[in-house]
Amino acid sequence: MKLTKKIVGALAAITLLFAGASTNSFAGSHAKFPSKTIEMTVLFGGTAKSVGQLVAKGLEKELGGTVVPVSRPGGGGAVGYKYIQSRPASGYDIVWNSNSVSTSHHRGRTSFNYKAFTPIAAMSIEVPVLAVKSGTFSSIKELADYAKKNPGKLKVGISGKGAFTHLTSAIIFDAMGAKVNYIPYGKGKAPAELLAGRIDAAVQWPGQFRSFHKAGQLKMLAVTSQERIASDSSIPTMKELGYKKVDVTMWRGLAAKKGTPKAQIKALESAAAAYANSSAFKAASKKIGFTINYLNSKDFGKQIAKDDKKIKKLMKDLGLAKKAK
Repeated sequence: MKLTKKIVGALAAITLLFAGASTNSFAGSHAKFPSKTIEMTVLFGGTAKSVGQLVAKGLEKELGGTVVPVSRPGGGGAVGYKYIQSRPASGYDIVWNSNSVSTSHHRGRTSFNYKAFTPIAAMSIEVPVLAVKSGTFSSIKELADYAKKNPGKLKVGISGKGAFTHLTSAIIFDAMGAKVNYIPYGKGKAPAELLAGRIDAAVQWPGQFRSFHKAGQLKMLAVTSQERIASDSSIPTMKELGYKKVDVTMWRGLAAKKGTPKAQIKALESAAAAYANSSAFKAASKKIGFTINYLNSKDFGKQIAKDDKKIKKLMKDLGLAKKAK
């Protein structure tokens, strides 16, 4: 009898032990997210950084946790993408990404491609604009005529070989049938390079040129989207000017390392959706000059894959495609 009681007592203790372990395991799998700081890698400066900082604050509000944007520029986005790949797939390291996930890979700067990331949500679209120094070219037609009559003489500034500004410029001038000289200006700002006369034309985001355009120092000639943009509605599209095949935009959104738990991706996706639909984000889009373009994780993934094919072909055609060493 005493032995039986001891066995029953032992079994009861074991049952409680397993019950406790099961309860703790269940609680751990349903722990509140985020339970610590989320770090959001920002790949570029300018409007990319400005909008990224806004998105980080928006996520903070929606998630009820801390989201810190950290700038990790370099290599056309490669530095930041490599950092994310070096981190655990936990949901606490995310990236404010863009088409650069494809350009950096096909340029040979990363050994991994977009499939190394899980898309969270697309948030915005930015439209490049072609600008010149005031008093040089008054229209796209005048610029195109000069470039075609003087092969290789027009100096077009780009942020770097294989960068999005390079690809966009190539699409524009190829459509014109013009041969130009691409000048990388590195960390220099396009407006400063134009004003100093070191370059004749440059493609950048409207926010970089807007104040100079209004002051009469620079002239924005055309945007590369199919429709005019609300923030600069007086600037025509390349399509309006006869270049119907020129349709270039840059998406920006959020992604995490592949393997990040689905629950974390879902929580981040929901927070992004809520902020994308907020009055604060809508007001910022008008002030800064970007278009809100929310896509959920699944649709964002489709967009990235579709663009990657286009970018791969374009870079190959331009002789810019390389494999990572």
